Amino acid sequence: MTDLLSNIRSLAAGLPVHQHANLDEVDSVRIQAGALREVAGYLETKQWTVVVIVVDGNTYDAAGQSLERLLTKSAIQAQVTKLSSDQKGDVIADEPSLIQVILDIQQSRAKAVLAVGGGTIHDISRYAAYTTGIPFLSIPTAASVDGFNSKGAPIMIRGQKKTIPAIGPSAIFADVDILMSAPTELTAAGFGDMLGKYTSLFDWKFGSLVAEEPYLQLSADITKFALSQCVSGVEQIARRSEEGVCTLMGALIESGLAMLLFGQSHPASGAEHHLSHYWEMEFIRLGEKQLLHGAKVGAASIEISKLYHRLGEQKLGIVPNAATDVDSMAERISRHWDDISEGIKGIPEPSELGDLMSMVGGPAAVSELPIQSELLMRSLREAHKVRYSRYTLLRAYNEQDVLFVD
Repeated sequence: MTDLLSNIRSLAAGLPVHQHANLDEVDSVRIQAGALREVAGYLETKQWTVVVIVVDGNTYDAAGQSLERLLTKSAIQAQVTKLSSDQKGDVIADEPSLIQVILDIQQSRAKAVLAVGGGTIHDISRYAAYTTGIPFLSIPTAASVDGFNSKGAPIMIRGQKKTIPAIGPSAIFADVDILMSAPTELTAAGFGDMLGKYTSLFDWKFGSLVAEEPYLQLSADITKFALSQCVSGVEQIARRSEEGVCTLMGALIESGLAMLLFGQSHPASGAEHHLSHYWEMEFIRLGEKQLLHGAKVGAASIEISKLYHRLGEQKLGIVPNAATDVDSMAERISRHWDDISEGIKGIPEPSELGDLMSMVGGPAAVSELPIQSELLMRSLREAHKVRYSRYTLLRAYNEQDVLFVD
């Protein structure tokens, strides 16, 4: 799996220089047993002799403590920052967590930040590193999300989730021995995050057709290939075999590289992610314990599939109003409806997505999560506002630019 990065670079060889820049920032991607033991050597080559290791209680036990010992043996000074959790035991990517890491970076005069854990720890680390002007390394402890090598950091700012530009990792060290030992629900969450690509890829194409959003076919193709590898290897992933974990982790990182190549999260984040973020903000507002990101995304993609297939089977009409003209959004959707409806057919039926999620031990429906029907219905009406710069089919449906009739 160590040639994954070079393969992506080869595919991107013909693209403009500015699109290579994001990939060039990543020195190495290592998905292999014992990858944790290679971190010290990498730091030595960079002369990063003082680092901050960002962990929570679980990830310190899973990998952070071992990494600290390995670095100490190599005469690398390691400051361990154990993130504080809230009253429900959740670590949140919010202002207090960011300040905790930034202060430790400043006080230790660290040369790099090492994110040891899942998506939240990576989001906190990447933005803290970006803010203090130093690099960060990705050391996943579970194949749970595709955001390890993202440049965007979804951060809670005064209770609202906002994705803020940050930096991608200089290198990724995914130790398969550690990944195979991760809890089943985390692996299932990673699979759910990948299943969400069915709807995110559709929404991205939809936005490019009707709202002239930028589109990069290579990023779409890389994401589609990663998704197909996951679905083909679902049985191995469900068993958490070495082959299955490598397949899932490779797919998650490929998805992240596709985002890096494009420069934005469009390939991997559509209406399904908007539902997930909406639910997360609601849970924080109510003081309820958070759900795993990938579990929410997997369940949300089932709901979006259900809605989109229903819309695809209905007739399309334009809502008459004074603002409607030959180049209105409604007219554009009508003009491209054959392509849009064909794209909807490429999204698996909700039952198929549910069966795949069930195979890996994830939620096969939103009803299997502690999400009330009122919240679900409200999110289907309002979640498109979470990322209002994206034009998804969910947004078009809710803004009533077009009329879907039986």
